[in-house]
Amino acid sequence: MYAVAGICFSCCLRAQPLNEYQRSWFIQSGDTLPYRILFPENYDASKEYPLIVFLHGRGESGRDNQKQLQHGAGLFLTDSVRRNHPAIVVFPQCAADDYWSNVHTISDEKGKRDFYFVKEGPPSRSMELLLGFLENLFVRYKIKASQVYAMGLSMGGMGVFELVRRRPALFAAAIPICGGANPATAAALRHVKWWVFHGAQDDVVDPVFSETMVKALLQQKATVRFTLYPEAKHNSWDAAFAEAGLLDWLFAQHK
Repeated sequence: MYAVAGICFSCCLRAQPLNEYQRSWFIQSGDTLPYRILFPENYDASKEYPLIVFLHGRGESGRDNQKQLQHGAGLFLTDSVRRNHPAIVVFPQCAADDYWSNVHTISDEKGKRDFYFVKEGPPSRSMELLLGFLENLFVRYKIKASQVYAMGLSMGGMGVFELVRRRPALFAAAIPICGGANPATAAALRHVKWWVFHGAQDDVVDPVFSETMVKALLQQKATVRFTLYPEAKHNSWDAAFAEAGLLDWLFAQHK
C-alpha cells in the first residue's frame, strides 16, 4: 500500500525515565558495541518476547552509551505500549567514525551531502558487530522468532535496509525513517513487510532515496506502506513516532 499523509501529532501517555534501558556492552574480537536494552515489565525469562532493534542516526553516534536514546526510546516506555506490546527493545550505538550501512557520502564545500549506496561488499565494522550482537541475543534470551523487527532513522534508516538485506529471514517487519538503500537490493527484502517514512522537504537525506526503494520493493511484490510528509524536513521521525497505530501495525506483523 502506498500512502501520502500530512503531519499528524498525537499525545503520548506518561513515559518512564530512559534509565529503564539498562546499559550493556557487547564485545567481539576486541571491538565493543555499546547498547541499551529494555525488558518488558514483570519480565519472565521463561517466556518468549518479540524483539525490536532500533538504529539511531549519525548525530547519536559515539561510545557514551546514552545518545542513541535521544530519538525513539520514549516510544516504547509509554504505559499503553508497555502494557499492550511487551517486548525486548535494544538500542545499539554506532561508532563515531563508522556507519551502519555501506554508504558513500560526498560533501561539497558548502557542506551539502549526497549519498551513494553500495549494493554488495563486506559489512561496516559497526554492522558486523551488530550482526554478532543479534546472534548473541538469541543465545541469551527467549525471543519470538516470528516477531523480530527493525526500526531506524536517517543513518539508522539506511542501516535498517542493510540489516534486513544481510539477514532477510530474521525479520518480520521494518520501519526505516528518512533512510535509503540501493534499489538493486530490493529482491532480498521482498519477504519483509515495510512501512517507510520520509519528509518531502528533507534537505539532509533526499526523499528520492525512500521513493526509489519503495518503487523497487513494490516491483518485487513486497508489502509496503509509504508515508511522505509534505511539510516535514529531516526530522520526519517526530511525525512518524506520532502516527496512530504505528506500533500496533508493527506488532501485528509475523513471519
